[in-house]
Amino acid sequence: MHSIPKPLALVLCYPSNPTAHVADLDFYRDVVAFASKHDSIVLSDLAYSEIYFDDVPPPSMLQVPGAIDVAVEFTSMSKTYSMAGWRMGFAVGNERLIAALSRVKSYLDYGAYTPIQVAATTALNGPQDCIEEMRQIYKHRRDVAGRQLRPRRLADPGAARQHVRLGADSRAFKALGSLEFSKLLIEKADVAVAPGVGFGEHGDDYVRIALVENEQRIRQAARNVRRFLETADKTLHNVVPISSARR
Repeated sequence: MHSIPKPLALVLCYPSNPTAHVADLDFYRDVVAFASKHDSIVLSDLAYSEIYFDDVPPPSMLQVPGAIDVAVEFTSMSKTYSMAGWRMGFAVGNERLIAALSRVKSYLDYGAYTPIQVAATTALNGPQDCIEEMRQIYKHRRDVAGRQLRPRRLADPGAARQHVRLGADSRAFKALGSLEFSKLLIEKADVAVAPGVGFGEHGDDYVRIALVENEQRIRQAARNVRRFLETADKTLHNVVPISSARR
């Protein structure tokens, strides 16, 4: 380890937001070994664990022997059960770390509104058909968006295997950056996207396209984007496919 001072914790997010990269068990084994060797803890964000489209669920870090000694894993009801805004989730893992988290939580806030807790319990213990239905809805929307934008080489539906958004490469507007490109889409195409720079400097070549709208609105947004690009500067032929947005 070459960090000074030594880090107390590693924070992981797989399936990753925003890239949708998925870690395998070999990666988690290496993380557990590293944390054990350097006396660090691991905070694993598993919020997107149920959003996958290839019939292979993303693994949990806690499947790795020894992970329980160094790690806590978090997940959220927001993604799995569409409870966004309810601020409901849970953590599992190392007993000492969970106890510390509970103590801090008791100082900072109160328990969630009881009906929300009851709803979350019902969702977890009830039939899980709704999750598969959600996956199929997002998969279909992903495919629709990919087909609509692929002629402009802005999206590859095969790349977005894991998550509910596609990433569009905006290198044709690299001099502008993703923020200015996003402003152009609002002004010229009536479409709002998330500029990639909001996720860090390495995201500035990309914008993020949400798939939370219905199919009709996704098609309309894609048509608006294509129409704008068709009337824009001829240098747009340099736009290249996305390379990293798998989920």
